[in-house]
Amino acid sequence: MTPKAFISYSHTNPQHQELVRSWAEQLASDGVDIILDQYELKEGQDKYAFMERMVTDETVTHVLILSDKKYAEKADNRTAGVGTESQIISKEIYDKVDQSKFIPLVCEFDENGSPYLPVFLRSRIWINFSNPEAVNENWERLVRLLYGKPLLEKPSLGKPPTYIREDTQSPSSPAISKFNMLRQALMQQKRGINLYRDDFIEACIDYADRLRTRARPDVQILGEKVLADCKQLSIVRNHIVDWVLLESHISASEEFSESILSVLEQLLELRSKPSEMNSWNEAWFEAHRLFVYETFLYIIAALIKRTAFNDVHNILTSHYLLPESESRGDNRFVKFDEFYAHSDTLQEVLAPKDTRLFSPAAELIKRQADRDDIPLRDIIQADLVVLLLAFITPDANWYPQTLLYAGYNKQFPLFVRAAQHKHFKKIVHITGVKTADELRERVKEAHERLQVNRWTDFSFHCGVSLWNAMNMDRLDSIT
Repeated sequence: MTPKAFISYSHTNPQHQELVRSWAEQLASDGVDIILDQYELKEGQDKYAFMERMVTDETVTHVLILSDKKYAEKADNRTAGVGTESQIISKEIYDKVDQSKFIPLVCEFDENGSPYLPVFLRSRIWINFSNPEAVNENWERLVRLLYGKPLLEKPSLGKPPTYIREDTQSPSSPAISKFNMLRQALMQQKRGINLYRDDFIEACIDYADRLRTRARPDVQILGEKVLADCKQLSIVRNHIVDWVLLESHISASEEFSESILSVLEQLLELRSKPSEMNSWNEAWFEAHRLFVYETFLYIIAALIKRTAFNDVHNILTSHYLLPESESRGDNRFVKFDEFYAHSDTLQEVLAPKDTRLFSPAAELIKRQADRDDIPLRDIIQADLVVLLLAFITPDANWYPQTLLYAGYNKQFPLFVRAAQHKHFKKIVHITGVKTADELRERVKEAHERLQVNRWTDFSFHCGVSLWNAMNMDRLDSIT
């Protein structure tokens, strides 16, 4: 909508009238429909009727009150044309306390530095137009105000933080305050960011560690316990994702990249049996295995969202030190596929009556996909990226369970856009494979090595072709 403004001022002297006219011309050049008596009033017209019409006319969006010493005196004394205008304006203002139609522009200050304003305007917020420097400084502010486009706008309301939405039965998380301190340090570029980061990560790991099974659970309700623990552990998942999104956006660094790898190793520790336990069953630790798997996918999805493709590459090509409790002879290092997990225990609590889920773990991830910034589709895309790396990594195995919820003919932005050469470079960063032809060849070999043709759940259950989901035929086909 084009703003329409009437200018109310005092005919103090010819110089002031000329200045007012120059401002009117400048406003007109900025697209503001200006009403000025110098343009509008002709011989024989009633100037008082004109003034009243301009002040009360609903099509006039704003009245600019150019107040100097003469204007203030005439308004307060109700003399001359300004006195008539001010009577009309003051009534409008007093009748409508929230009236923002009237904008005082102060053109003069007294010897004490106070603005010359009529009494009825002294409580109103004004704009300084008292000298050329002030006009230049405040011109954009005025134009934005007329267009209803202020420089600073109140932010829209988001959703309550995750820790507010969680059940109060969950143990309190000290990681919340640690994260806020880290965020402030990053925003202010403080020294010792690594110290704030380490405190935050330690708080996250400690929280998750408190939920680890350290005594024989009631196996009769093991499924319900795993489900309840996964819900509580999703708080830690969200803490870690919030951190990855924040730091990868503000100040991604080599320290940050190494910290992600360190966190992933600590997650492997969390999913193993506590050192003080002498007897156990692997099913007792299923909640933490699922938590680690889910968090791994969320980290990949968060980094893709932030276009941190080198970090994705590092995660999927690094080796991770296993905790001593999971030592496998001389080989203590594992690849990314160690983060994979499935669930048999949750089958009984998640599957609808008289049915069987293809993947209870994927069903859990779907149910816990409660973030607006990283929806389920992003998690499925991350799962597909990990599968791609499994295809080109010797001896790696990965089954993309979440893809079961992709829906028929589902496509994913990272792979769809990679048909263009400039976007295919993102795939190059992630995989390290330089050409689309080489990538296609290696994926074909992996299909045979992993016997992908036997993964019938995807074709029968949701009509998904892994080859097509990765947009393999079209990669790097558009220059």
